[in-house]
Amino acid sequence: MDRHTYQTGIIGNCAYLAHINKNTNVDWLCWPRFDSSFVFGGLLDDEKGGEFSIRPAGEYSSKQYYLENTNILCTEISNPEGTYRITDFAPRFRQYERYYKPLMFIRKIEVISGNPRVKVKCRPVYNYGEDKFTRSRGSNHILYQSGNETLQLSTNISLSYIEDERYFALNEPKYLITTFGYKLEAPIDSTAERFLLSTKQYWRTWIKHSSIAGFQQQVVIRSALVLKIHQYEDTGAIIAASTTSLPEHPGSVRNWDYRYCWMRDTYYVITALNHIGHFEEMERYFNYITDISFRNDERYQPLFGIAGERKLTERILGNIKGYQGNQPVRIGNQAFEHIQNDIYGQVIISMLPLYHDNRFIFDERHGSAQWLDYLLKKIERTIDEKDAGIWEFRNIANHHCYTNLFQWAGANAALKMATTINDEQSKQRAQLLIDKAAKHIEDCYDPVRKVYTHGVNSPHLDASTLQLILMNYLDPQSQKAKDHLSAVEAELKADNGLFYRYKHADDFGKPKSTFLICAFWYVEALACVGRIDDAIKEFESLMQYGNHLNLFSEDIDENDGSQWGNFPQAYSHVGLMNAAHRIAIKLDRPVFL
Repeated sequence: MDRHTYQTGIIGNCAYLAHINKNTNVDWLCWPRFDSSFVFGGLLDDEKGGEFSIRPAGEYSSKQYYLENTNILCTEISNPEGTYRITDFAPRFRQYERYYKPLMFIRKIEVISGNPRVKVKCRPVYNYGEDKFTRSRGSNHILYQSGNETLQLSTNISLSYIEDERYFALNEPKYLITTFGYKLEAPIDSTAERFLLSTKQYWRTWIKHSSIAGFQQQVVIRSALVLKIHQYEDTGAIIAASTTSLPEHPGSVRNWDYRYCWMRDTYYVITALNHIGHFEEMERYFNYITDISFRNDERYQPLFGIAGERKLTERILGNIKGYQGNQPVRIGNQAFEHIQNDIYGQVIISMLPLYHDNRFIFDERHGSAQWLDYLLKKIERTIDEKDAGIWEFRNIANHHCYTNLFQWAGANAALKMATTINDEQSKQRAQLLIDKAAKHIEDCYDPVRKVYTHGVNSPHLDASTLQLILMNYLDPQSQKAKDHLSAVEAELKADNGLFYRYKHADDFGKPKSTFLICAFWYVEALACVGRIDDAIKEFESLMQYGNHLNLFSEDIDENDGSQWGNFPQAYSHVGLMNAAHRIAIKLDRPVFL
């Protein structure tokens, strides 16, 4: 059986993301925001999702790759007539002392060999396939209109060839520039070439300014580039994935909309950005979290919209077929209603660099006492409360070990912050919370099996408890840490380093796929306890589960290694980055040796 992998690469400029299939089609593009309707959505419906393809007649072969150290994607198509290359990119570069990141998508088509003939199909849709665009012709552009939304396709290709969807010979470089909400007035050829050069320079400079150690450097670079374009720069939010309703396993109905910002992942994202030395992205993310935090809400939600929206009502699109026919297709995410109490600790930990990294100046800690009081109150209010846990169980509540671990870690971070600003009262409050959280964690310990279970009075194990080692609640060199790792490993580890979140039944039955970020946590835990050779072996084994571009999904089928879940999953790439960094530290290996 062939292994299922996603056949797309992604491009983006921190204003939008697009998925380009190896068959040249734009399989996914939401405009004007990450969480807007798709304009091209063939990923979920090859009929109602529209199409934007550049294909030859008959059979052909395809290969796809990124220009080195960029988010510029190349797709080469070959058939007996010849070979041509499509270069797809989202313009991004510095201009007028700010970043230029327009809602503009550029496709360059050029001959590599022979005399290929191609046909361009451009059929945008809106309102998740319910609305089509009317088309009107200009001098060198086609204007698409749907209600108040407009797209303009500017090109040096004969407009008749595009309107009639006829094959034509490629005898010179051709350009397709699509803009949303405004008209391009600039020349086509020179604008496309200038933007391509400037975008290439931007990405390569961004990578040169990244601190990436020598262990598995190439895949870490790709993961850093993936993470970067999952940040919505206008607000600083970082989304889990750019897609919705890609199933965690075929037929599982675990099809979720991931185009939002999850608070539970704050610590891991900040850690990854800190490792590669990108403080601008960290500060934007800080600002997003701060804006949410100083509202008058009684509690945090597990997730928010990219502009901090609280209400993310979940609905099902009955008109869309779904990925490979998998239903339901969901827009919005009901998890915003859940109670998830680890996130208060996550937020406090994410702020810790402001207090312990001297590259942040004192003025950037403005309002520290108010900030600490606000977050300590939230932990005090929820520390004895049952919640949905990290995996957002919809109908199961418990005192979860992971939740209390992050309350413990958050209280420790608060203690350090209070010490820095000489706030004696906050220090005392933080210490009381540290002790109370530790008591709850110890209530999850099974002395017979020598393991921490996923919750109080629960027999089940959970990969999230590996964080007891990674967060230094358990001394990584202690026998207790090694026993805990061994017990979790024995129950949840699959072949080739893959790892299940848990194996007990939840609201939708027993999970059928492994969860990739848990495998990277496992790698980190191995490195922490000194099993460095095992950590390297398992990390290298996990590399086989990327697609042809080293892009990683959320879930992997243990039986055949297939990719499932929303794709690419930003937090799978975050897990990869953090695991590689952990190994690099343990190896103490300079970048070039």
